[in-house]
Amino acid sequence: MHPSPRVSEVSECANEANFSNFALKTDGQPLPVSSTMTLKQNQVARLRTVLDEKVDIHGRGNFPTISVRLLDLIIRVRHKLRQAEMPPKCVKLNGGAASFVASADAFPYADIDLIFPMESGDADSFDKVRDAVFDTIVEMLPDATNKTKMNADTLKDIYIRKMVKVSSNDDRWSLFALNNEFGRCIELKFVDKMKRQFEFSVDSFQIRIDPILENPSAQRPTVVIESMYGDIHMALSHLKERLIDTRKPEEIRGGGLLKYCHLLTRGYKAARPDKCRQLERYMCSRFFIDFSDVATQEQKLKNYLDNHFGSNSDQWSLSGDETDSEASTSQAPSSIMAQNQLRYDFLMLLYRVISESTVCLMSHDRKMTLQMIDRLAFQVSMSMSMSMYSCQQPAVAGHIPRTTLFYLQPNTSRWIPVV
Repeated sequence: MHPSPRVSEVSECANEANFSNFALKTDGQPLPVSSTMTLKQNQVARLRTVLDEKVDIHGRGNFPTISVRLLDLIIRVRHKLRQAEMPPKCVKLNGGAASFVASADAFPYADIDLIFPMESGDADSFDKVRDAVFDTIVEMLPDATNKTKMNADTLKDIYIRKMVKVSSNDDRWSLFALNNEFGRCIELKFVDKMKRQFEFSVDSFQIRIDPILENPSAQRPTVVIESMYGDIHMALSHLKERLIDTRKPEEIRGGGLLKYCHLLTRGYKAARPDKCRQLERYMCSRFFIDFSDVATQEQKLKNYLDNHFGSNSDQWSLSGDETDSEASTSQAPSSIMAQNQLRYDFLMLLYRVISESTVCLMSHDRKMTLQMIDRLAFQVSMSMSMSMYSCQQPAVAGHIPRTTLFYLQPNTSRWIPVV
């Protein structure tokens, strides 16, 4: 058993990391604090590019890939929900895609999150929503597919990466993540109520897309964007300046630590450097509350890496003694190297934050967690080495280039290449 962090530690960190309200100023005049605004036409054009994008839902094994325009997928799901007498109040675009629409600059995004607000008071509400999602998947399968053999269990195993149901006094929602092997998963979230709908200001945007769903050919639709952070002008400024900020950090779940390290990997910085250490301490504490044993932490970490850095689960089977193994993948070596470099940077940042900020764990527990992260980082480095090996061409016939290995010195978090 691994003891959970002390509740007093969590409360202390939450109080220290409490952020106050500010308004963005233009020409010396403060803007009124508002959580909503209307999208400009260039932002509406960005929204259309997202909705017109072809998305892939990959089937596991020999099952076919479903390629569909995102807008058509949304319309199909909404139609099925209405048929099941579970009509959504509206449909909202959330997550990285919503931030892309809100941003004035080039903004890379991988995840596509969709929120369907609805009432789900009945005991069988989850079953109705699940059936609506599964019926939509069956409808989109290629015509050559034998759809008669597709039941709920089969679809769940083949096309669903994650399925979640939450029911409590403060939270009642369900989530279906459609499988994509390259980290571009589509998450369908059906929400009756949710206490916390964002982690940081830069991922707090929700765009109500009903005007486009109802009339896709409308020339100048009025589309509203909302920031759950509270002050949309401040949230937009954080997005532009690549700053990390939040409100009520005591409500952030344990996965917020992973999102925080992911933002750091992408070049974001703390909006309030003087509060950065306290916020990291709080997030570490909450991480160890929600994921109290190393096995659970490792599974959560692997899932996060696969969902946000491309799926390459074969590499997790590698160990330091299996240097001749090769992970089976259909991706180009250069693409694998880029993904694994991001994975490695992310793991090193997580290692640093936990080693410096976790003060509420016993030394043994922290050591076990750090050893687990170190092991995953080593496995990623081995996959990077094999990718480099695949990219190299022999300079002389019969010559095989040597594989680059990495070594972690004692009491450091920096890996050095060893040839």
